[in-house]
Amino acid sequence: MNTLRDTWIVYARQMRPTLRRPVVTALYSMLQPVLYLVLFAPLLTGMPGAMGEDPWQWFVPGMLAMLSLFTTAYAGFGLLPEVRSGAHERLLATPVSRSALLLGRVLRDITVMLVQALVIVAAMLPFGLRPSPVGVLAALVLLAVLGVGLGTLSYLFALVVKVEYLFAALLQAVTMPLILLSGVLLPMDLAPGWLYALSRANPVSHVVDAERALFAGDLTDPSVAVGTAVAVVLAVVALVLGTRTMRRLA
Repeated sequence: MNTLRDTWIVYARQMRPTLRRPVVTALYSMLQPVLYLVLFAPLLTGMPGAMGEDPWQWFVPGMLAMLSLFTTAYAGFGLLPEVRSGAHERLLATPVSRSALLLGRVLRDITVMLVQALVIVAAMLPFGLRPSPVGVLAALVLLAVLGVGLGTLSYLFALVVKVEYLFAALLQAVTMPLILLSGVLLPMDLAPGWLYALSRANPVSHVVDAERALFAGDLTDPSVAVGTAVAVVLAVVALVLGTRTMRRLA
């Protein structure tokens, strides 16, 4: 119960700046996925397979996975000023649960990401997106689980690196391969064998496959179970590593 209370306290603290500038916060990490939706998705019309027959149904779930990646993977930037100013060290000296210090921050990022995802889905409905309502809810839950893992790892890397320019270089080196190998832009089935094999080692690619199946209403598709398992394992491992790191720094 103390961990839940502490998580809520940290979450409320992190949400205050967000609520002061909700539009700026919401639009910042939405920009790149929205640009892809506007400038890239129309090019898929007429392509072979599902992506050409119904490009929005195929492309939007991938963009939501990209949104989750950008919103949560870059969350560590918000921690670096607190580390530099000493505010984070003062929090570590309090009796607040170490898990709560991570979870409260990550839940704030998840809240922002889910609001952004709902805005994108609603905006795409007039253009012909017709997802399964139950599938959309399940897809958002899956994105939240993925975001917990990615966001926790982002904060973990920020605690280890502690310098903005190194953290930015690390993120660029990690996020670009994750995006390119996830199949959010083009299906990895079209890739050469070696590239397809690399994509299977990318956890985000399995979540993207699950998102597309959920949007189509195929709740029992095997990709849903695989994507969910991958997201859960990533979240659990990230939380364990993050909590241990926080304890060592205390």
